Amino acid sequence: MTIAGSDSGGGAGIQADLRTFAFHKVHGTSAITCVTAQNTLGVTRVDALPPESVTAQVAAIVSDIGVQAVKTGMLLNQAIIAAVAQQAEALQLPNFVVDPVMVSRVGAQLIDDDAISTLRSGLIPLATIVTPNRYEAQLLSGLSIHTLADMEAATRQIYQLGAKAVLVKGGGMEGLLRGVDVFFDGDRLETLRTEQVETKNTHGTGCTLSASIAAHLALGHDLRSSVRLAKDYVTCALKFPLDIGKGQGPVGHFFPLLNLLP
Repeated sequence: MTIAGSDSGGGAGIQADLRTFAFHKVHGTSAITCVTAQNTLGVTRVDALPPESVTAQVAAIVSDIGVQAVKTGMLLNQAIIAAVAQQAEALQLPNFVVDPVMVSRVGAQLIDDDAISTLRSGLIPLATIVTPNRYEAQLLSGLSIHTLADMEAATRQIYQLGAKAVLVKGGGMEGLLRGVDVFFDGDRLETLRTEQVETKNTHGTGCTLSASIAAHLALGHDLRSSVRLAKDYVTCALKFPLDIGKGQGPVGHFFPLLNLLP
């Protein structure tokens, strides 16, 4: 299940998550937190759903269909974050992947300070893994991140918030660190590297990665394997992005259908 916002352009959010789930051959369900008006050029409007609507969607899914893994994306405000955290704990949602959507890859803050505080104290401690980008990791750790050593220090610091594991993503880093991620589960600190892919069409990479991690967890893979397999999937999707619209297009979630792979 994905608990996230709707992207009218189809590149990120609920739409990206459901496509990612389908690629991994798992049935995707959703609880929509907000509706955005956006395209490849940006977001022009955001409307939040009432917290009660979000929790009703989650309860409906859990009470009938059930879930093997859950990921969160854009929760938008303090009330929704608090409601999702309360329900995650009460329903004991398994394999809880928190993509802490707070700051864009270019550094623009997307939610207010009160919402960030609630996310830190209420949601992240429930997470099986939390997957911040560079700028989100800076907010969560209180550290400036410019080097690999900074990423490692931030990963350890964020782990202290209570998540079982942390993946600090390097998509917003520069030079050779772009796309290098750091994983820590309280026992082992790992630097995860994949090949760099040159494309402007990277919309939805964070959503896609966390959705892929959740899908692999639902399929029974362990956490470390799920992270590695998800990184491989995103790398392939970046190789075959969709060059649509006038701005930043999405990654190619369904790249095998494009008949481009050897």
